Amino acid sequence: MPRDDAARIASIDILRGLVMALMALDHVRDFFGFGGFNPRDVTEPALFLTRWITHLCAPTFIFLAGLSAFLYGRGRSLAATSRFLVTRGLWLIVIEFTVVSLAWSFDLGFGQTFAGGVIWVIGASMIALSALVWLPRWAIVAVALAMIVGHNLLDRVSAEELGFAAPIWHVLHERGSIQLAEGIRLYVLYPLIPWIGVMAAGYALGPVMALEEERRTRALLGLGAAITFGFVLLRATNLYGDPAPWTVQDTSLASLLSFLDCEKYPPSLLFLMMTLGPALMMLGAFEHARGALARALAVFGQVPFFFYVIHLYLIHALAVATYLAIGGALASNPKIGLGLAGVYLVWLGVLVLLYPLCRWFARLKARGTAAWWSYL
Repeated sequence: MPRDDAARIASIDILRGLVMALMALDHVRDFFGFGGFNPRDVTEPALFLTRWITHLCAPTFIFLAGLSAFLYGRGRSLAATSRFLVTRGLWLIVIEFTVVSLAWSFDLGFGQTFAGGVIWVIGASMIALSALVWLPRWAIVAVALAMIVGHNLLDRVSAEELGFAAPIWHVLHERGSIQLAEGIRLYVLYPLIPWIGVMAAGYALGPVMALEEERRTRALLGLGAAITFGFVLLRATNLYGDPAPWTVQDTSLASLLSFLDCEKYPPSLLFLMMTLGPALMMLGAFEHARGALARALAVFGQVPFFFYVIHLYLIHALAVATYLAIGGALASNPKIGLGLAGVYLVWLGVLVLLYPLCRWFARLKARGTAAWWSYL
């Protein structure tokens, strides 16, 4: 998000690049894998873990968006930061329901159902953060913790019980479909409450990134380890934090996978602890990351918006072309049916194709001086 390249923190770019790459794996699985299998099936370890590792993506990316908002605001007034968050948030929501919707469907009519996915929730969370930035830091921390820790108390409230208020509840807490007009529906996959908390938490952590490197690394590693350890303890009790308790399975591995099987829609407290704890530890560890892999991930992390939009069109186009090559008819959403080995091969190929495009755009963006570059 920051336009001042001298202010970029390499560990943030590397971690963001890693989660973007993992996100591409999940989307390759969507377009190229077997559609009938349940990726949360604890009796299918390879499929489960392929899906599970990508859980890192949304929480980390939204948390880093909040952190980047803080870095953007350094040297700027609160009014300027708030205004930027509002306008960029609105911009992202428009992109979700136009450019991103087309990438998923390849339907120029945009279909009859729009999905409120990750770009929608980032945009809406930025708009909420534009108000929160006016609060003192302790208050932002309190709001973030209340949303992240407390929202599972709302799980027993069902949209069906709320009558005319059901659409509001779908937007805030329970995923589901909303009738917007005759023949037009919005399916909210990412309800707002916990995700606003995640972005606010990232913003509140911002001052830690201004610490001297050794203290910053120690703080990130310590906080991440504490959250991860807290996840293990709380999950073991089955008392709170996720709508579905873990259970003992027929094998030790399946039992472990049940322990890790936490709810993402909306993300439970345990889901967020399970992902953000390791993410913070990686952010600290990446302070010292070097080498070709770190540089490649940093390139992806420098242009996350570009990566997101381009990778969807690329993966979808490759799926259509592959289906035609194996003798299928032209279809906007073909079913390829590759096994996991094939999915991983396609994923690596997608990353290879994306790298030069992202490197070119990163260099182009670094040379840009106009304010609108911050929206890309």
